Amino acid sequence: MDTQDKIELLSEASQYDLACACGTGGKDRRHRGVDGRWLYPVPVARGGQGIMLKSLLGNECVNDCRYCPFRAGSDVRRVVIQPEEMAHAFMEYDRREDLIGLFLSSGVMRDPDYTMARLNETARILRQRYRYRGYIHLKVIPGASDAAIEDALSLASAVSVNIEVPGEAHCRRLSTRKDYLNDIIRPMKLISRLTARGAKYAGVCQTTQFVVGAASETDAEIVRYTGGLYKRLGLDRAYFSAYQRGLGEAELASANLPPGKDPLLREHRLYQVDFLLRRYGFDDQEIPFEPDGSLALDRDPKQAWAERHPEFFPVRLSTAPREGLLRVPGLGPTSVTRILASRKEGRVRDLREVGVRGKRLLKASAYVAAE
Repeated sequence: MDTQDKIELLSEASQYDLACACGTGGKDRRHRGVDGRWLYPVPVARGGQGIMLKSLLGNECVNDCRYCPFRAGSDVRRVVIQPEEMAHAFMEYDRREDLIGLFLSSGVMRDPDYTMARLNETARILRQRYRYRGYIHLKVIPGASDAAIEDALSLASAVSVNIEVPGEAHCRRLSTRKDYLNDIIRPMKLISRLTARGAKYAGVCQTTQFVVGAASETDAEIVRYTGGLYKRLGLDRAYFSAYQRGLGEAELASANLPPGKDPLLREHRLYQVDFLLRRYGFDDQEIPFEPDGSLALDRDPKQAWAERHPEFFPVRLSTAPREGLLRVPGLGPTSVTRILASRKEGRVRDLREVGVRGKRLLKASAYVAAE
């Protein structure tokens, strides 16, 4: 198998790891490049989107995670690419496609530090031999040593340890070989310390991913853990990947999702909550849940909060602070910024004055008072 064939297969295998930005809309969905490799549109700081190559170094794995199609003992074609091959192929591809970066992960080959050495060596070749100064996201393998993690931080723009589930008990249900506290939480805490403000690697971002629906976890548990990661570890971003029926062991087939409920809608609701936590000023303790700990699927979580807090409304468009306006269903950060800017020139009498239209206007109008 030549290098191109390997990367095509390994980039396809990387689709299950979402701990970097990728979307589900027509314009921001992954697509194949000119030679079959999967490319991922991601937002960039200057606005718009750039394209990232996302791949595994190998799909061999010694772990037995029950939800993973590449777990030890599964019947899949195993492929490994050498760091030299990956670095050279990426640079060739970057010249043709003008990529903004590389997201590199791997199955656990032999042991965590052996795999980390290969991931780090790929990044080192890119940084030192090819003088590549673009974005590199490295996966930190659960159980990696402190030294291997710090080496990754010295080379990467961002790193991620996938937490997968909210808590040790759920982890034990899904793997007999992972130690939740030592293999996952310890590395995340170390990265948090090393990337804190003023620390040596303060410019490196840390993200993580939850697999949704493979264990018996509730949405409430996922949200509480997510809030804790933001507040206590300074996590930059959490991602959520709905467990896909048939990828893992047969008995895991969306066991935590009642018939008729869409796992992708559940995933979508968790992303909406994540936005409330990161951009709307909500605390995880404020998020409303159904009696069974699930998020309502028939309404978004911000609407659900508003319905449970009628005493908060109506919000006055001409006087309410930013945090109050952000609680209004139908208003997002952009609309609120426009409202605040318009107020400097006079009172806001109608949401249409700041570009709120259609369904958003109908929804927001029920919760605001204009003058």
